Amino acid sequence: MLSRLFRKLTSESLKTVITLVFLFVSWHLLALILQTPALPPPWDALKSLVAIFRSEIASHLGVSLYRVTVSLVIATVLAVPLGLFIGKNKAADRLSAPFIYLTYPIPKVVFLPIFLILLGIGNVSKIVLITLVVFYQILVTTRDAARNLAREYVLSVKSLRASEWEIYRHVYFPACLPAILTSMRLGLGTALAVLFLVETYATREGIGFFIMNSWSSLAYEKMFAGIIAMSLMGFALYLLLDFCEKVLCRWVNP
Repeated sequence: MLSRLFRKLTSESLKTVITLVFLFVSWHLLALILQTPALPPPWDALKSLVAIFRSEIASHLGVSLYRVTVSLVIATVLAVPLGLFIGKNKAADRLSAPFIYLTYPIPKVVFLPIFLILLGIGNVSKIVLITLVVFYQILVTTRDAARNLAREYVLSVKSLRASEWEIYRHVYFPACLPAILTSMRLGLGTALAVLFLVETYATREGIGFFIMNSWSSLAYEKMFAGIIAMSLMGFALYLLLDFCEKVLCRWVNP
């Protein structure tokens, strides 16, 4: 078992290295073709990242990591129970469907000025907006997974006189967990995009602010250093969610 796990990890690491090499070679070739200071070679951006990480980037990255992590946690804690409840109960689904269908397509980023006015320019307004965006993604996915759960699973547990709580705990939540984690991974990508947007308005903290500030100062190497740092942050969070799926959903990919 350990040898198989080692081979799997080695294979995944090799694929990651090959992908990184391909991306950096493509970046380098594009920089050679364009010959513009706006697109420095990847090695210059990496050297800039190493040189200024502790002095300039680390603090901004910490703020951004806090904002996106708290938002993702709050959205999950709110959306998962509500999605399971709506998906399990047909009456609740019928009542909530019009509200979800009307509000889900609305681009939530349009509420940024309102949140800035009502909640201030600190972390709260940014976290609320990111949470709102991710909340809908997790809610809809969880509700659909609960709605499509095979009725036989519920009936088999009911035959054992399980309570409503036990049905949620032992049937609906485990069955919907893979879909929930998938929605969290998708929501993470959206959260990072919204994070970058909200950190370009009325703030002087966050990796999004650092990237745009470097761009406005024509410090393109620092700008790309910030982009790499933000990408690595998203990659690390994605790997964390992927690890959670492997640990919590072993029956999906044994």
